[in-house]
Amino acid sequence: MSNEFPGWHGTTIIGVKKGGEVVIAGDGQVSLGQTVIKGTARKVRRISPGGYDVVAGFAGSTADAFTLLERLEAKLESTPGQLQRASVELAKDWRTDKYLQKLEAMLIVTDGDQIYVITGAGDVLEPEHNCTAIGSGGNYALAAARGMMDSDRTAEQIARDAMAIAADICVYTNGNLTVESISK
Repeated sequence: MSNEFPGWHGTTIIGVKKGGEVVIAGDGQVSLGQTVIKGTARKVRRISPGGYDVVAGFAGSTADAFTLLERLEAKLESTPGQLQRASVELAKDWRTDKYLQKLEAMLIVTDGDQIYVITGAGDVLEPEHNCTAIGSGGNYALAAARGMMDSDRTAEQIARDAMAIAADICVYTNGNLTVESISK
């Protein structure tokens, strides 16, 4: 990317697994440099290849994330009901395919049972403590969620409260949330 272009920034995505439910929440802000371009972007999506529900949230370049979501959907169609296998296959392709290597995004995916972070470095990470977060405000949201995991809050309440804290701290994160839940 040229140094003259200010670059796209921001997003916070969180995944919380608690009480038989997994919630993925994402903010709606898209920034270009120091300017908010859009406040209502939808960075959390439900995909259903072959009737198998998966929720995915993405941070990074939107076009790159959509490319990865399409690839994940294809992997899930060829390995129905096997999120881990499809995620590993996507990560392998992402790391070895010259076109995909240039993609700048990260994903949190869940089928209501498993939850993974998929990166372009070839990582498929299963989070500890049943919560994970990515993006510019990810560390703030993750710290907040971890502090609430032992409370009587539901997965959705934790995700929403953690996102509110991240939005108060990270200038690239807003409080306009997309929240999807799924359970097994």
